[in-house]
Amino acid sequence: MKLESFRSILAKAIMSGVMIGLGGTVYLMADNKYVGGFLFSFGLFTIIQLGFALFTGKVGYIPERKPIYIREVLITLLGNIIGTGFTALLVRMTRIGVKVHENAVAVMETKMSDGILSRFILGFFCGMLMYLAVENGKNCREKGHDMSMVFGTVVPVMLFIFCGFNHSIADCFYLFAADFSAAGALYILVVVLGNALGGMFIPLMKKLFDKPQGM
Repeated sequence: MKLESFRSILAKAIMSGVMIGLGGTVYLMADNKYVGGFLFSFGLFTIIQLGFALFTGKVGYIPERKPIYIREVLITLLGNIIGTGFTALLVRMTRIGVKVHENAVAVMETKMSDGILSRFILGFFCGMLMYLAVENGKNCREKGHDMSMVFGTVVPVMLFIFCGFNHSIADCFYLFAADFSAAGALYILVVVLGNALGGMFIPLMKKLFDKPQGM
């Protein structure tokens, strides 16, 4: 099977970063976190519908794919970061930029006040939810269950926002919308690891309970 080109993966990943950035903008602008959380889910729903590439949606499938798949995941992470940075830069140049910046600073201050273990665990649970959102979307699309697809992708996103779980790509947008720093980059690294292991947790467990028992 022919490998997808670096350019193709990167382009789809950048678009995912833009979508997450738009979702993050809505969340930071919303006075009601429930409304903001619901509207944020637009980003993931669009990514799934249009076939864009999102790190937290891809990393969970590493246990099920060949090692070369890791290349695609890493390119996707790079593109997502570029997309969120680009979106944050443009938003900060607009009349809503001040409010987005102020709210992003508040969000990142809360997140970065956490210890490393807390950052990782909150990232781990977010990774699980994102895997479920993408898997639900795939299953519903295959079965032609359009309404179930909406529910199955939107609810996990709303759950991670309401619970305060850490999503590495959304947090990249918040970091760029606030003020990028070395400490922020280290925070993102911990969350990336948490998202990765959380996303792979269910596929790895499925390998265990799907394994035939010996006689």
